Amino acid sequence: MKRDYLHRIIGPLLGILIWAFADLVPGKPEVTTMAGITVWMAWWWMSEAMPLAVTSLLPILIFPIMGIAAAKDVAGQYMDNIIFLFIGGFILAFALERWNLHKRLALRILTAVGTKPSNILLGVMLTAYLISMWISNTACVMMLLSAVLALIIHVEEHIQDEKAKKKFAAALLIGLAYSASIGGMATLVGTPTNMIFYRAYKEAFPTSDAVNFVSWMKIGIPVSFALLVFTWFLLRYIFIRGKSKLGIEKNYFEKSYKELGPMSYEEKIVLFVFSLTALLWFTRSAIDFGGMKFPGWASLFGKHAEYVQDSTVAIFAAICLFLIPSKQAPGQSIITWKEAEKLPFDIILLFGGGFALAYGFDSSGLSIWLAGKLNILNGLPVPLIIAGMCLLVTIISEFASNVASIQLMLPILIALYKPLGVEPLMLLIPATLAASLGFMLPVATAPNTIVFGSKRIRVADMYKAGFWVDVAGIVIITAVVMVLS
Repeated sequence: MKRDYLHRIIGPLLGILIWAFADLVPGKPEVTTMAGITVWMAWWWMSEAMPLAVTSLLPILIFPIMGIAAAKDVAGQYMDNIIFLFIGGFILAFALERWNLHKRLALRILTAVGTKPSNILLGVMLTAYLISMWISNTACVMMLLSAVLALIIHVEEHIQDEKAKKKFAAALLIGLAYSASIGGMATLVGTPTNMIFYRAYKEAFPTSDAVNFVSWMKIGIPVSFALLVFTWFLLRYIFIRGKSKLGIEKNYFEKSYKELGPMSYEEKIVLFVFSLTALLWFTRSAIDFGGMKFPGWASLFGKHAEYVQDSTVAIFAAICLFLIPSKQAPGQSIITWKEAEKLPFDIILLFGGGFALAYGFDSSGLSIWLAGKLNILNGLPVPLIIAGMCLLVTIISEFASNVASIQLMLPILIALYKPLGVEPLMLLIPATLAASLGFMLPVATAPNTIVFGSKRIRVADMYKAGFWVDVAGIVIITAVVMVLS
């Protein structure tokens, strides 16, 4: 408790010291103010001196008082579009849990990967990696979270040591979040940052055809797969080292799956809605396979196509579950509000706090100040320019959204590639890939926030692994781009 109080004091004290003794941009005090707020919040988040949701409320209090942004604009960040993807996805997860479909999915995964903890971790990570190539990493984690939690519960029954149980759960949940973010790097449609890059590149270089679905994958797959392998080895080393097997029969999980019997009507309905949701997420936007373009179903809405987002699909799925009646529970729907009341509102606030912080970065000019530090790279060897730029983008992405960081960086890099003497794609592609890094904090990416909402992992678990994944990501991106470009 004394340690918590000490950290509670250190957070604002660091902020005050920055405000008192730094002047990052003369004539623009809001930049320094925002830097102090960021350090304060980062300290509280990383030390867990305060509940994370309470720390997430600081922007609503401090931004208006310190002149960063109006209260109504800050408050709007706490109901961002992605938050409704989170809400709809969790309601779908609650339906899986209510009718035990998550248990069926978990046992199916366990039957395929076997009983070694490291193989189970690999199975979860490969599944998330492959799915997140084609749908948003947030949607991917929402789809798999219930199954992974059920999988953890099943495996924990065969682990006696409580500390080992916690470590195993941390490995699988962090592995799920990280591999979903990593998988998004592999294809142009895997994450919004890649599509933002593609659009910006086409606008800046309209006559160039150097980038398409296939050419991106030539770099995206080597980078993402190498980082996935490194992450698996790292998580295995940190969390499940020395645990070679669980001491259960090889066909135990297969027997357990058969004992579930045939699927019930409710399970089939939930599976149908679940599959339909995944299909709608996958096919919402146009997919360009380098010469063959498939229009997404959102194009049916004409000029309003961009109004429809992944969150729209998630809420559609949730409402369907509230509408379809159950046979086993007459008078009730597949999902009821009793299940929905379990929504983790502390994690919703954590989401909102991350979005508010990103908004503060943009409105105060702190993001522009950070990006301006790229000038120090002038005259350095190309590998150091790429690595330095990736480092800066990664730092920004730890505290701001990856979409915000790449939207900020792309125009700056397009303007800087000539003075730096580097081909534009040698800057733009690594920066875009680095925007998907940011593995140290629960607020760094939506997948991190979602798995943290399971209350099965600590912030310390995340930044202990995330620091090395960030470092490896920067090294791998730099090396692959230098070799393949």
